[in-house]
Amino acid sequence: MSSAVEPLSERKPQVTVDDLLAGLRPSFRFSNVSFDSYIPDPEHPSQEKAVNALREFSGTVGKQASSFFGKLFGGKSKPQGPAGIYLDGGFGVGKTHLLASLYHSAEAQGVPEDERAFGTFVEYTNLVGALSFRKTVEVLSDYQLVCIDEFELDDAGDTTLMSRLLRELADAGVKLAATSNTLPGSLGEGRFAADDFKREIQVLADQFRVIRVDGEDYRHRGLPEAPSPLNTDELEDFAAEKYPEQARAVDDFDALCDHLSKVHPSRYRQLVTGVDVLVLKDVTTVESQSLGLRFVVLADRLYDQDVKLIASGVPFDQMFTEEMLSSGYMKKYYRTVSRLTALARAGQMGEQAL
Repeated sequence: MSSAVEPLSERKPQVTVDDLLAGLRPSFRFSNVSFDSYIPDPEHPSQEKAVNALREFSGTVGKQASSFFGKLFGGKSKPQGPAGIYLDGGFGVGKTHLLASLYHSAEAQGVPEDERAFGTFVEYTNLVGALSFRKTVEVLSDYQLVCIDEFELDDAGDTTLMSRLLRELADAGVKLAATSNTLPGSLGEGRFAADDFKREIQVLADQFRVIRVDGEDYRHRGLPEAPSPLNTDELEDFAAEKYPEQARAVDDFDALCDHLSKVHPSRYRQLVTGVDVLVLKDVTTVESQSLGLRFVVLADRLYDQDVKLIASGVPFDQMFTEEMLSSGYMKKYYRTVSRLTALARAGQMGEQAL
């Protein structure tokens, strides 16, 4: 596509329950990853150990129906070992890559696509909101593997909801895998995220094997800093010249932020569908927590779909206030800064967004 497409701020995506279920797959960015394509950092041996642990765990997926009664009636027997595996580590150490690799590896174990799910924590809570808790349990209990990326601990209600969901899925014999972030400055403090995770899901704690993944954020490992924002009046010409054959959406930052407040986050995946390059005019620092959290979801969807960013205004590392970066949602904001920086580097400097 060679011309500009409709701005995000003018889109009104409609999403059905079937759309939400169909969306429980690894995104475009992780559609072809594997354990073999994960490159462990030799400076951090825990990464290679994590790969080996996930390979071993993948061999248990699809084995739940191996008991006599499971084979006879087509059901799943409750697993004898840990029902789940939990990757604990900082930003950009490849946890999502490994989780998606686990999802893909289940195919080799004979698990069909409609019996494995991969989604973010937010996508599962959205599914519960659309289906109801009981119906979600009923639907996902027929799955062999459920992967939850970026398990979040900053909302007590949602965490309790997901804890109950995972407990019931584990009881139904579903294999579980989850990831969560540790703050960069807390990596040496002894499984910060793992301890919180276990405390919040006490019943499931003994059923999860915790795997530590240390390392630097690979999105910035050995790479230059994010490019300086461009001048607003040159954005569109820059984008058209650099990406003449790609679909480009142009949005004023304030208009987009206003629109995000009117669109449920469960629709953000569809909001960015068909966009290759997003041009953002006059980015400003976000001061509202509610808007900040909505932009976190949007940033994840942009990153999932590998949408390049070209922007003017403040650089993305100044997008959130210091107060927000030290709040209970700090893990989300740091992840967002990391991902937006990678997309901006890809958009303005032509590098691959890692």
